[in-house]
Amino acid sequence: MTTSPMESQARATTLDLRRVVIFCLFAFGISGAAAAFIALNGGLGGRLGAWTVLVLAAWYMPGPALANLLTRWVTGEGFQDLWLRPKIRAGWRAWVAAWFLPGLLVLAGAALYFALFPQHFDPSLTAVQEFLAQAEAQTGQAVPLTPWAFVMILVAQALLIAPVVNAVPTLGEEFGWRAYLQQKFMVLGWRPAMVWMGVIWGVWHWPILLMGYNYGLEYAGAPWLGMLLFVWITFHLGVLFGWLTLRGQSVWPAVIGHAAFNGIAGIGVFLAQGEPNLLLGPMAIGLVASVPLAVVGLWLWWRAPGIAQA
Repeated sequence: MTTSPMESQARATTLDLRRVVIFCLFAFGISGAAAAFIALNGGLGGRLGAWTVLVLAAWYMPGPALANLLTRWVTGEGFQDLWLRPKIRAGWRAWVAAWFLPGLLVLAGAALYFALFPQHFDPSLTAVQEFLAQAEAQTGQAVPLTPWAFVMILVAQALLIAPVVNAVPTLGEEFGWRAYLQQKFMVLGWRPAMVWMGVIWGVWHWPILLMGYNYGLEYAGAPWLGMLLFVWITFHLGVLFGWLTLRGQSVWPAVIGHAAFNGIAGIGVFLAQGEPNLLLGPMAIGLVASVPLAVVGLWLWWRAPGIAQA
């Protein structure tokens, strides 16, 4: 008789601190080494140039996934309960929520930001016009799209295609965070587990945030305020992805949800003018723009529909 991951989780009664520590050492060590490599080459805008993106995607982001496998190997845990079976039939609702909910929350956040800071909204989409003009100059052909049509296509692609295109790099994170570490912390109960997951996941981003990733460095309190704010973001995203994982009984809804969020998180930049404070928005990782995500995250954290409370 085989045992399901959720049944195995239910049998555990105490936190396996040894494996948690080993996993974190691997995850932070592997990804931290990638950050150090980037820093030693001049930072995010340094000598690596476009190769920086490859280092982040192929070295930094897979750190948690590698930590999952290495921890299982060195501790003799084995490779059962990997949470890699899709289980679409049983968890299809989680798949649908993962595919569309992050994008809708990002759009709602951008709308809220521009409603509160209308001076930063650019109805003429000047940034998009400049991008299209550059494309025409490089190709010698007119782009048969208006700026608004271009943005609508971007949104449609982000909602429909990004969850697939971005799934490979986000698997590098989610196979570690949700498929392994979350399952260890769940013995503490849903709410404590999500707090720990949000903090650890946020701090894992700190090495690249120190170099200006996401928020830059041109704001008061840089980079520390951005680093603290990102823990706020990872807590709420972690609750959403954690809930999707448990409801879908698989890591894949979290992978899809993470990919969907990454694919559309920056859409507000195309609609902005002036110099908005990125700590507030319009990207979904700003404090104001993250309010819709926070509302859903806090509700799931407190109510946890479909998940037994400790």
